[in-house]
Amino acid sequence: MKTMTGAALWLVRLAYLTFALFPLFWLIRISLTPDNLLYSEGTTIWPSSITLANFTYVIEESPFPVFFGNTVIVSMGTAVAVTLLAAGIGYAFSRFEFAGKRALMVFLVITQLFPLVMVITPLYQLLAPIGLVNTRIGLIVVFTAFNLPFAAFLMHSFYEGIPRELEQAAMIDGCTRFQALILIILPLMLPGIGATLGFVFTAAWSELLFSLMLITSETKKTFAVGLLSFVGKSGVDWGQMMAAATLALIPPAIFFTLIQKYLVGGLTAGAVKA
Repeated sequence: MKTMTGAALWLVRLAYLTFALFPLFWLIRISLTPDNLLYSEGTTIWPSSITLANFTYVIEESPFPVFFGNTVIVSMGTAVAVTLLAAGIGYAFSRFEFAGKRALMVFLVITQLFPLVMVITPLYQLLAPIGLVNTRIGLIVVFTAFNLPFAAFLMHSFYEGIPRELEQAAMIDGCTRFQALILIILPLMLPGIGATLGFVFTAAWSELLFSLMLITSETKKTFAVGLLSFVGKSGVDWGQMMAAATLALIPPAIFFTLIQKYLVGGLTAGAVKA
């Protein structure tokens, strides 16, 4: 009976894995399919021949490398800025009591309820006079503003999981609060920092609306907007678009590989015993 239960569990896991990875498989399949076979063998599991021509075109002849570089700059800048700010905001909410704390937390939640399309015009009017429209810095500022509330709550939840007695013990031993934060709390916050970095990086990497509305120069576009360049008047070049999308998946995969060890929770389990 136990063997049957284990086998059923593995079958469920295999089915879920297949379901989750099938879009990625189909993305790669289309990117490797020659144009003349794209429609004639569109329903086969694997084409009768494959080609790297789509990848060669995307890397060597299209403006995708420029889009790619812009996206890396914007995503990393946003991830670092949001994580630093969220770390301070989350700590303040977790460890201090101050007037208007609850109202401020509610306000942060409310900011997440508005459809993003409602703020495009006000944002443009705010950014245009100070020269931040059609700039990478402008995108970083906008992405930071819209990702910060959720990131702050995420960091706050991780701070709440760290016993306050650790800081108190450090301060009794002569540390200032800032020293206790840097030496004791932040090392234990690595899972929270990793989770926040991953969330914000992914959100900024795939963001389309703000990039589409605030960037007009071809040299400043991100890859999400740049993918639209493969849509022409006569149709869509699916092979080249899928090749570009496949290449765009590599940095997030590498990024999550580097931070995955910090995403394991429970580092403070048993740190303070009752």
